[in-house]
Amino acid sequence: MRRWLRKSPVQTFLLLPLATLAWEFTVFGTLRFEPVFLLLMLWGYLQYRLCGRYRIALGGGGPGLSGAPPERLVDSGIYAWTRNPMYLGHIIYMIGVALTFQSWFGAAVALARTVWFHLRVLRDEGGLVARFGQPYVAYTQRVKRWVPGVF
Repeated sequence: MRRWLRKSPVQTFLLLPLATLAWEFTVFGTLRFEPVFLLLMLWGYLQYRLCGRYRIALGGGGPGLSGAPPERLVDSGIYAWTRNPMYLGHIIYMIGVALTFQSWFGAAVALARTVWFHLRVLRDEGGLVARFGQPYVAYTQRVKRWVPGVF
């Protein structure tokens, strides 16, 4: 159970919304809800799931880099626009949680987890350079880490 709770998808897509709801009810005794931002949550979740399926189909391996890393570099599809679309899906979802529930707590957690994801990406990139060599280095030079054309 403990290992399952440490998985980033469980933390993002299950524990964050539950913790945000618990915080809002405990601290404020009420829940603010802006349903239009549910679309951000849906977008983030679908981006995470669909990009993961795409990467596994083209690159092999498992859903995460720590368990079964990809066997081949994937640089097509959405991966031609951003190097980390699955992690970006997490971030979009967390922003959606904060906005849907109008929660400063959710926003603070989203910010902290975004920093955590960025540090994780920096660590992952070292392993990917070691695994794929010059093709990965060339990929990093033509595709931005997070936001296409920006960062």
